[in-house]
Formats: sequence, structure tokens, C-alpha cells
Amino acid sequence: MSQKPSPRALGAIAASALMAALPIAASSDTDTPELKHTTVLSGLENPWGMAFLPDGAMLFTEKCRGLSVRLPDGDVNKLVGMSDTEDYATTADDLFCEGQAGMNGVAVDPDFEENRAVYVYSASKKSDPPTNRVIRLTLNEDMSQTSERTDIIEEIPYKEEASDHPFGGPGAHNGGRLRFSPDDGFLYVTTGDNHNSQLPQSGDTLGSKVLRIDRDGEAAPDNAEATPEGFDPRIFTYGHRNVQGIAFHPETGRPYITEHGPWHNDEVNALEAGANSGWDPRPNMAGREDCPDDYCGYQPNQGEGMEPEKRDNYMPMTDTDTYPEAMEPVWDNNNLSQGISSAAFLTDDKWGAWKGRLAVSFLGIGFGGTPTGQRIDLLELSDDGESVEDVTELPAPMGSSRFRALVVGPDGDLYTAVDEGSIYRITPE
Repeated sequence: MSQKPSPRALGAIAASALMAALPIAASSDTDTPELKHTTVLSGLENPWGMAFLPDGAMLFTEKCRGLSVRLPDGDVNKLVGMSDTEDYATTADDLFCEGQAGMNGVAVDPDFEENRAVYVYSASKKSDPPTNRVIRLTLNEDMSQTSERTDIIEEIPYKEEASDHPFGGPGAHNGGRLRFSPDDGFLYVTTGDNHNSQLPQSGDTLGSKVLRIDRDGEAAPDNAEATPEGFDPRIFTYGHRNVQGIAFHPETGRPYITEHGPWHNDEVNALEAGANSGWDPRPNMAGREDCPDDYCGYQPNQGEGMEPEKRDNYMPMTDTDTYPEAMEPVWDNNNLSQGISSAAFLTDDKWGAWKGRLAVSFLGIGFGGTPTGQRIDLLELSDDGESVEDVTELPAPMGSSRFRALVVGPDGDLYTAVDEGSIYRITPE
């Protein structure tokens, strides 16, 4: 395979407006806000994604249930249910959940007021073997139901069989975040490696990638100009492990992703078209030998605790020895893997000294005596966006949780969905 020049280092749902906690001091620093929180929704089942409509209504997904919308008055309409669900306006019997897979990300078309289009990422049995799909739907005027389903991407890999790895069941490493760029207008889709060592560096599959497509699922025109020759033209960047967060810099428009590490080194990466993230867990290369089920992603000693630095030396998250031009992360999690999940830039003036920071969330995974780390961090980027100058832990007023998703609402507040079944609104004052 010849390569072009690299461009970078070449249901029971309750809406509530009641305050759940008193304001607390966010920091002793000057010009930082106090924070309070409101419970927006509770009684959910694994909420995964959120996206706001122009009028303030909020679309949200529950991984094993489906797509719903919370109206501005607090009422909830259940729109598209997955197989074996009830009380949804429509049911899609091909959509299913297993492990980390199910109905994951959701996004709103930038021209929603004209075309009423919304998008979801879901596992589907419409094909054999099952795959992940990006599905476009049309939401009616009163937001009570959807129509005109179009599967704009049909072949994102899904892990069908269990393997001999931690978290090794079906549906693992599934990616799933959808976001439209306000800068270029394209839809970005994040995917995972399915515990399949062949996916990250392969250009003929959509696993382990960030995709950049138009609203019909066609490739952005300049993707193929940047990626190696022969790559699927929908691929924007490759060599990823499991990307579950993406956000766009409010000034430059540059996409930043969060990427799960393998017992070490969660990462934040600043993307450029064609870049290789440097993840390659194939056996019998880079000094490694055979690995369980041909996947070295947790080696060595995948089931035992050991110093993260030693594991990183053996199975690096970003392998710059094998791939000298791989993009290096702008930040890694102090050599720890704690389930980094989502990302959003704080853009409103009311965030004070934290305006412009990148908020990143963590599910919290401890292994071999390492700290669990359920939290939201605020990253201050350097002027060139290539590194992080400061990290502040957000003093989340609702306490610690498995923070699954982050999104900034039209009110400038930060909304977070937690695996325990709630969506919270964090308001700076």
C-alpha cells in the first residue's frame, strides 16, 4: 500500500426542575463560578447520548431502549424503541443492545429547522453478521414520532463473539459518538476496535476510525486526499482504540477526541485529516509474541495488575516506534486508564476563568490498585491547541458517578448523562 504524505506529524422517566444540591465553591481561584445542579431526567436505563434542538428540546438515547425527546416543558416523548421495547411511537426490531453496543450517539442536523433530520448510531441485525449503523430520521413537527428512516452507513463493525479479554463480551469497544462540526458542517462518527487487532491500521474497514461524512453518508471530499492510498474515503483518521467523545474547538473548529486506554493512558487527541493515532494491537510485531485471541491490547499479563509504565512500554497506546508520524496526544491520563468517555467545550462567559476549557468525563475504572477516578476534568489547552497547560477537576455538585456523556446546552450550561440513570444540568453562577 502506497501512502500519501501525512498532514500531521504527517418510560419511568421523571422530569424535575428541583435543585438537588446547594451551590458549592468550584475553586479557590479567582473568576471561577460556583456550581449548582438540577436533575433534568431520572429513572432512565443507561442514558448514552444527548443533543439539543433549536427550541431547547433535548434528544437522548438509552442504550437498550431507544431514542426519546424531552420537550421544553419537561414532557418526554418516546420516539424509536429497539427490539422488545414498549410505549415508543415506533419500534425497530432490527436494533438491539449487547455489552457496550446498542443505541449510542445522537446528533441534530445543522439545518434541522428546514429538514427536521436527526441521526443515531445503533447496533443492528438488519444484516448478517450484525453491524453498527448510522441512521437518519425525520422528526415530525410536534416531536411525537419519526419517519423516513435511512441507514446512511451500514457496515461499521460490531463485535459478535466473546473473546478472552477483560470486558471481552459481544459489543465491546463499540465507539458510537456522533457530532456535527459547526466549522465544516460534516458529521463525525467515532468507532472502536471490537477487540480485533486487524481493524486499527486497516483502511478497508470502518472500525477503529473517526469518519467524516455528509448527511447522506458520503465521504467528505478531502478525506481521501489525506489518508493512505486505498483507504475507504469516509475515513478521516485511523489507528484508534475506542473513541467515545468528540468536540470541536470553539475558535479553530479543530476536532478533539477522547480515547479509552488499555489499563493505561486514556488520551485526548487533536485530529487532523489523515492522521494515524498509532494503536496497533496485532501479535508478533513490535517485539511482541502471540496474544490471547490474536489481540495484544491488554498485554502483558492482561488479567493482573502491574505498573502502567511497564504495560505502556510493551503495548503503547500511541506506538511512535512503529509509526514515527503518529499523532501524539495533547494529554494523557497520567498513565492511567479510567474510562474516559465524552467531551465538550465550555463556551459561555458565565464559566469565567473556565470559559474555553475542554470538559472530559470519566466512567471510572480501577485496576490493579489504581484509583477509580469517576469525575469530570477541565483541560486548559495551550494557545496552539497542541498541549494541555492545566487540569482542574470539576467539583461536580451531584457527586461522583459513571459520567457517560457531556453536552453544552443552548443556555450555556453543561449537561451530563450518567450510567446510574439520570441526566443532570450543571449551572455556573
